[in-house]
Amino acid sequence: MTSIHHAGSPWEIGLAETHQTLVLNDLRGRIAVQVDGGFRTGRDVIVGALLGADEFGFATAALISEGCIMMRKCHLNTCPVGVATQDPELRKRFTGEPEHVVNFMMFIAEEVRELMAELGFRTMNEMIGRTDCLDTRGAINHWKAKGLDFNRLFHQMDVGPEVARYNNQSQDHGLENALDHVLIEQARPALESGQQVRIETPIRNVNRTVGAMLSSQVSRQYGYEGLPADTIHIKCVGNAGQSFGAFLAHGITMELEGDANDYVGKGLSGGRIVVYPSRSSPIDPHTNIIIGNTVLYGAVSGECYFRGMAGERFAVRNSGVSAVVEGVGDHGCEYMTGGCVVVIGETGRNFAAGMSGGVAYVLDTDGTFERRCNLAMVELEPIAEEDANLEEHGHQSGDLETHGRVDIMRDMTRFDAQRLHTLIENHVRYTGSRRATQIIENWNDFLPQFVKVMPVDYRRALQQMQARWRATESNGISVAVGY
Repeated sequence: MTSIHHAGSPWEIGLAETHQTLVLNDLRGRIAVQVDGGFRTGRDVIVGALLGADEFGFATAALISEGCIMMRKCHLNTCPVGVATQDPELRKRFTGEPEHVVNFMMFIAEEVRELMAELGFRTMNEMIGRTDCLDTRGAINHWKAKGLDFNRLFHQMDVGPEVARYNNQSQDHGLENALDHVLIEQARPALESGQQVRIETPIRNVNRTVGAMLSSQVSRQYGYEGLPADTIHIKCVGNAGQSFGAFLAHGITMELEGDANDYVGKGLSGGRIVVYPSRSSPIDPHTNIIIGNTVLYGAVSGECYFRGMAGERFAVRNSGVSAVVEGVGDHGCEYMTGGCVVVIGETGRNFAAGMSGGVAYVLDTDGTFERRCNLAMVELEPIAEEDANLEEHGHQSGDLETHGRVDIMRDMTRFDAQRLHTLIENHVRYTGSRRATQIIENWNDFLPQFVKVMPVDYRRALQQMQARWRATESNGISVAVGY
């Protein structure tokens, strides 16, 4: 039980209720209950176990044993003891060692053993859920506690001895039946000799993390660089389960005709994901959700094209993926640190909260996007006139492609219209989107309606890198500038 779901309430209440409910429904043996929240001593562990926990989380106390002095400046990059900072001078002040945490945990374990001996328990499992060993009289007699009734908190469920009171069953996740086993066999020519293969397969929502095990085989054989683009092309038809295309490696394209659940492209690592509704579906993709929440969570590299709307927290913690989507829910691009996101539809509230890197382009047809965007770390910019921008930097005007003379996905301070046009064209090619086609065909009308979301500090860092690059270029030295 964590503060995410029980903010403001003591962990003891949530833990007791969880344990009792699981025991009452004969589910406790299948679940490992973990509790955390201000754990400091062995006594805290004992109380947690007696209330029904199997596992215990230590965070602040362990951090303090490493040298943290709780200055609460973790988000400012100015930690005076070098724990939460990227400043090389401040990091020199960090004196923590792994042995410090080990020593702290040894003290915790020793106190737990002493208290277990006093209570007469030989193992932790014997102690879990034994609320009858908790003494509340001292607390109840205190004047502040008058009127409080702890009977329900310490209630012992009236169940038979066959009902487990702690985690004693290992779950069978059915990995031997995973769809990836079939995909790996069908992709064997690509894995062994790099031949191009095309696979078609039905998919159901019980098929989760499809592509992850196949990506593992690719990375084991070819490393992070993987295979050439589109070496393995997999077309799925149906309804994909959670984490479709998770950790997808370079060289793998996953095309889905249907829809998908949450966490599509989680940890995407170079692959390409394309999702569009069934050809026979009567829905308008531009106004209907086709992928779930938390899409592209922690994605590193690759590209995605979604013909339809996404749920909440689209591209959260994205650090390098380029994606086009036709609408997003609340908290889009949250904590994003890199990559490029194009939204050619509606957005929810709190867009770009905590966004420190990368860029986003949002089609703002009614001029209300600013009210739904979190401007704490970003600024909104219009898309610059590209012809003037290109001429200023020595390229041909009137030529969006510039004959390959610029890398439009690296320099995020320029070439916005060019980058945007390329991504939307790709979206049309891969998904057949009518909305994207309309934008391309009426480019001069739609371009002024796009808004660029640019993190302030990210832009300043890029400008500094560009200044250094131009200085070296003027000396006859050419260097690449990444993002």
